[in-house]
Amino acid sequence: MGTTPAPTKDRLRLQLMKSGIGCTVPQKLTLRGLGLTRREKIVVLEDTPAVRGMVRKVIHLVRVEEI
Repeated sequence: MGTTPAPTKDRLRLQLMKSGIGCTVPQKLTLRGLGLTRREKIVVLEDTPAVRGMVRKVIHLVRVEEI
């Protein structure tokens, strides 16, 4: 009676490549909501539809990698 390992959730590694200066207020708030507060900062988030939508809004500022 072995145990089945829990399925691993997909994750996204986000890195802020460009500054939010000059962006619209909603884009700045989206960056803050993703946890990207400084250039070159890296955050790892679960791959959910909500996060994907936020990333799509600021895709020109971030580097995205699936892990």
